[in-house]
Amino acid sequence: MSVEAGPTGSGGTDEHVRRIRLPADRRTPAAARALVRAMLLEAGLPGLLNEALLLTTELTTNAVEHARTELDIEVEADRGGLTVTVTDFASGPVDELTVGVRNTTSDITEVAARGRGLLLVDHFASRWGTTYLPTGKGVWFRLDRPGPHGSTPPSPAVPRPAVAAPEPGGEGTPSAAAMSELMQTTPDPYADDPLPEFATGLLTRVAEMVGAAGGTVRLDRGDGFGTQVFARYGRPPRDGNELLRVPLAVHRPYAGELELDAAPSAYARPLAVLAAERLSLHLENDRLRRADVRRSAWLTFLAEASELLAQSLDVELTMALVPQLVVPRLGQWCALHTTDEWGRLRLAASSHADEAMLPHLHRVLAETGPDSIQSRLREASRSAAQVPLGAPMEGFAVPLVARGQRLGTLAVGRHQRHRHDPDEVSVLEDVARRAALAIENARIHAERRRVAQTLQQSLLPPVLPVVEGIGFAAEYVPTGDDAEVGGDFYDVVPLPDGRWLVVVGDVSGKGVQAAAVTGLVRDVIRVLVGDGKPLPEVLGRLNETLVDRGGGRYCTLALAAVAPGDGDQLDVALHLAGHDRPVLLHGGGGATFVGTGGTALGLLDTITTPTAELALKPGDALIFYTDGVTERRRGRELFGTERLRESAAPLAGYSADVVAARLRAATIAFSPEPPRDDIAVLVLRNETP
Repeated sequence: MSVEAGPTGSGGTDEHVRRIRLPADRRTPAAARALVRAMLLEAGLPGLLNEALLLTTELTTNAVEHARTELDIEVEADRGGLTVTVTDFASGPVDELTVGVRNTTSDITEVAARGRGLLLVDHFASRWGTTYLPTGKGVWFRLDRPGPHGSTPPSPAVPRPAVAAPEPGGEGTPSAAAMSELMQTTPDPYADDPLPEFATGLLTRVAEMVGAAGGTVRLDRGDGFGTQVFARYGRPPRDGNELLRVPLAVHRPYAGELELDAAPSAYARPLAVLAAERLSLHLENDRLRRADVRRSAWLTFLAEASELLAQSLDVELTMALVPQLVVPRLGQWCALHTTDEWGRLRLAASSHADEAMLPHLHRVLAETGPDSIQSRLREASRSAAQVPLGAPMEGFAVPLVARGQRLGTLAVGRHQRHRHDPDEVSVLEDVARRAALAIENARIHAERRRVAQTLQQSLLPPVLPVVEGIGFAAEYVPTGDDAEVGGDFYDVVPLPDGRWLVVVGDVSGKGVQAAAVTGLVRDVIRVLVGDGKPLPEVLGRLNETLVDRGGGRYCTLALAAVAPGDGDQLDVALHLAGHDRPVLLHGGGGATFVGTGGTALGLLDTITTPTAELALKPGDALIFYTDGVTERRRGRELFGTERLRESAAPLAGYSADVVAARLRAATIAFSPEPPRDDIAVLVLRNETP
């Protein structure tokens, strides 16, 4: 910004001239007004302040709006008055306005928005005109000082033919002070809702200027409440009166108009249009602000909806949650339908703002026919876009699509007196996409869970055998993630020589690969012992198999061959391949660890598996377990083998079922967290009386 200033003398008349270059932005009119105000005060011409500020504002605003170039402002003040020239650097003519005899109203009421600046200049200026330079064009105006000192210096351009001007403030003509106040009034930024009060004040000023008996501003914000009276002045318009109506220049969903019950005059419509545009500017700001607030609220809503939908991996719970998210915030009712393998729609979940209307909603949704909602839902399911729903349940339906799969439809009914605006439709479509993805994720998880449970069940015996004199009982608790297959297993296998083989094992890792190795170990043991192979040879061949085909996984194993012995006792041959030693629970009380540790299978080419010979007396029990029991964690503390022995000691004399169940309960109760590893407990007891 550059400024040139300096007083000059001409014929004994003091002159003050300043020139300033301003950018083409919204702050330019304010800067130009500040310069004019300073010049008038220096020259002692405060009586011209209102007219000068009004005309300067109009010329600079029009130049910024239409030329969009830098502006040169030249202000010359002397004893006789003030001359202001606004020059831009754009090509093309100045927006012209043909002004005839002032008593004529036919043309002046038809003034377009681009000509009001020159209309005001023509009204208030003593003289005005245009300048054309090689670099641009400009408009100047002259305001003479009232009284005997109102002589004027030569004008910067040849003025147009003089037109008789009425006295400011005359009949039917607003004063410059009132016009300036009308142009510069703004809403109170600290009020809760400043626009109604601002609109009332603006309407009052305009009505007083044109002598209107009454006036109204009507506004429809598109919020479902229709057109409301936003501001009112004077008495309501009487039937039959010819009203002056000016539409508000606002964008959808806003719509409105300004009405004045005023007699026709030269300046009634231009002033009404000027006031309507001033109000429209603030209403547009209000619309944009509300839109930003709404969009921010919708983004928050979508984030919360996504978080809620992601928290559940249960299909039914996820589908039931979707209508609860939609109603009542986005619709009066909501229904979610899923598609089966034959393409038929099934109502999975629904909600209504009025719970008493749910039975009626279900009846309407169940109706069939060419014009029924069912047919429209099928159309939405087949299409990739929203489908409107007709009476009696006004609304629309969108397809539920996730990863290219069509899962069903989401139907939403609109609120009374309110149709979904574009933002709400976009939010609902986004909710449908997120809901479809959440449902598909829950279905995938459910399928994985079914596969894992089926695979896990295939690795465990469906029932344990019932043998006279020998009690078998087992407890198995899978890991907290029920979609993962664990590596723990147990089995009881009959041997060809009449003995029974108890097997408890743990394959490293989890998942499908661990399950495959578990199935391999279980099947190899069954095949080899079925062929009558000795247990040391079974363990050796199993180790070779895991080294070759285990994929780097290893297995700990406890084998116990049980047979009736002398008298009432049971003879047990115990082999441990890297597995924890079992607990021997004596029938008379007390518990000890038994057996000798050996080498885990699948790690080395050769292994050692010492054999421990045990004799179980009537009432004695042998407790096998996996590391899911001993490594059960509570903070930094483990359940441990010693706590297991202490928990087993009081269970002497109880049946195998009771011992297994009590140890399982003690292990689970040790920590509030779900198990991180599979828990397996198998009890072998001498049940001889």
